[in-house]
Amino acid sequence: MKQKKVRFLVGSLLIVGAIGYLITMGISNTSQYFFTVDELMSQKVSFAGTGLKVKGKVVNGSIQRDPNDYLDVKFFIEENSASLKVAYQGVTPDMFIDGGEVVVEGTLGKDGIFHANTLLTSCPSKYEAEKEAGKMHPGTLPQADKYQKPGLNKAEVLPKTTI
Repeated sequence: MKQKKVRFLVGSLLIVGAIGYLITMGISNTSQYFFTVDELMSQKVSFAGTGLKVKGKVVNGSIQRDPNDYLDVKFFIEENSASLKVAYQGVTPDMFIDGGEVVVEGTLGKDGIFHANTLLTSCPSKYEAEKEAGKMHPGTLPQADKYQKPGLNKAEVLPKTTI
């Protein structure tokens, strides 16, 4: 009887240990540091090859596209006095413009160039100011309350069928 309890306890500990190990490895492999450009450039630690997310504004006039491969984009992002060169391969969002805020995900190369595999843009804050002023956000209907909700007409006006 005592030997069965010991086996059960050892087996349970092995299963719990294996699950804990898998969770730890999954979190460490997918976790990324999130920095602004200033924070990243002021770090004394080298983050070369480490997964990072960096937020900044696109420097005006810095967007360069390869004429042979329109998906190959290079640009600079900045915040205050620090700037970072970014290389991105892929389709850029519609809101990717000079002076727009972006968040790039990828790795920092030893050459100092950030190699992004994801490029995200944030919705301009002008929409919030317009919303507060009573203007509409693109994609919304004017005076949505004047439109009727879709649905069936009243039961009295529907034709009656008999079987």
